[in-house]
Order: sequence, then structure tokens, then C-alpha cells
Amino acid sequence: MSDWKWTQIANHDTLTEGPVWDGSGLLYNECSASTTFRWDPKTKESTVWRENTSAANGQTFDRQGQLFVCEGDAHRVTKIDPSDLDAEPLVISDAYSGETMNWPNDIAVDQRGRVYFTDPNYTGGLRNLDHESVYMVEHTFGGNWNTMRVTFDTHKPNGVLLSTDQKTLFVADTPNGPDEQKRLLAYPVNEDGTLGDHKVLHDFGVGRSIDGMTLTAAGTILATAGSSSGGPGPMIYEFEASGRVVQTHPTAADNPTNCSFGGSSLSTLFVTFAGGEVYQVDGVGHTGQLAYPQRRF
Repeated sequence: MSDWKWTQIANHDTLTEGPVWDGSGLLYNECSASTTFRWDPKTKESTVWRENTSAANGQTFDRQGQLFVCEGDAHRVTKIDPSDLDAEPLVISDAYSGETMNWPNDIAVDQRGRVYFTDPNYTGGLRNLDHESVYMVEHTFGGNWNTMRVTFDTHKPNGVLLSTDQKTLFVADTPNGPDEQKRLLAYPVNEDGTLGDHKVLHDFGVGRSIDGMTLTAAGTILATAGSSSGGPGPMIYEFEASGRVVQTHPTAADNPTNCSFGGSSLSTLFVTFAGGEVYQVDGVGHTGQLAYPQRRF
């Protein structure tokens, strides 16, 4: 039985996503409202941090504290300077081979500043591209950004996460079809940022599988998955890098969407949900492995 302590810190009308700790507070998105909120642990309140986000979903900081965001409605990935929110976001990727992206969903940045993002289509409408893939965006000489497709075998990639040593990219492949395999995949990262052949770490069968993921300092993957509609229900899964399930923890609400660490020692887990809830979880027994901010003692 999990002894995690769940405390609800916010509740919105629609799905929340993209939790990231900015050093002293939590940023997260209410996607359909195109609004990023910031929760302050001192006041225990959430306030609007950024509006007109084009249904921003997954987001992450690089080592310099710049925020990279998947803007689904705008079919693009942008970089935002948190110190100047009035400035126009810098578009780093919005097309591949001359075609507009589908719906950029989740994102990870490696220690070299290369940006990996997933581009599924959960809208039910037509895709802009004839595939749903993972991309790597690299800053090139002259200030340009080059977008490269790095998976050719994904069906509907969702959550994405880099291992502690940056040598593996974990991808949650979550197709909608009832007979389609929903799996956690691990791709070796080549020196040039491209990916090798994947290994299946976990197969969820036909149930709701992983949406978002975060990493502990020890390299354990914490993943949001499951729902009350079937299977074991909504859970936080703890995976070793090998794919072995270490432990599962029932969540306080249905359909968890994403998670990330925060707090002064990066030992508090924050979880967002499809119903709009946001929870703080204490007593998880882990500290987070984040590019920014660094852990403080």
C-alpha cells in the first residue's frame, strides 16, 4: 500500500498538463483554455502566468532556464524567456518537409540543447503529416533551428523523457485503437542525436497507458498511466531503466496526465489530471533529476 500523501492544490474546468518547477513555484497548462498558470507554495494559490498559449501542453526548461513549449493549436514548438513574457515566443519548429506539424505534445531537452518532441494527433481530425513521429530540433550555425525526424516506427507518440546519462530516449507510444499495442519504448541516442532501434520496456495491452513521465535522481522513471475505465486503474508507475516495474501508486483522481518534481529539494511530486486537478504529492521517497533548476540543499 502506497504511503504517498496527496494534496490537491488546484482545480480547473478542463485537462491540465505540462507541470514544471521554475525554482520557486509550479507552472502548468490548462490546455483548452490556452492558459499557463503558476502555483505559489507560499500563498497556496494559482494565478495566470501566460495567456494565448495556443493550447500549450508539454513544456520543459533547458539548463539556462529557457522554457520550451509544445503549442498544439499552433502546430509548433516554441522557446519562451520567462523573464520577458511580453516578447513573442521564438518558433523553433513548426513544419517538417514543407508540411505543418500535427499536434506537438511532449518535450525533452538534452545537455547539448537538442530538443526532442512528440507529434501525435489526438484531435480525431485529419493529420497534417502522414505519420506521427518524434523529432529532434537542433540549433545550427547562424541562429537557425533544424528539424529532423528521428522515429519511423511510432504510431502515436506521447510522453518523452531522456535518461540520466542522456544515452536513451524513452517514448510512450499510445495509439487509440482498441487492438493497438500501447507501449513504453527505449531508443538508444546516437552521437548525432538520431535514434537507434527501439526496445520495448513495457506493454500495457489495450488499457490506458503512459501519458507523461519524469525522472528521479537515481534514474527511476515515474509515469502517469491508467484510468478507472479498465485495468488496475489510474496509477503512478515506477519503472527501472530496464523496464521492470518497481512499484505502482494509485492516484487521487482519474486519468493522470503528467508529473514532475519540485520544491526546494526537488523531493515533491506534482501531478496533473484530465479532469483539471493538480496535486502535490509528498513522501514519495525520491528526488527529481531536472536540468533546471538544480537541486538545492
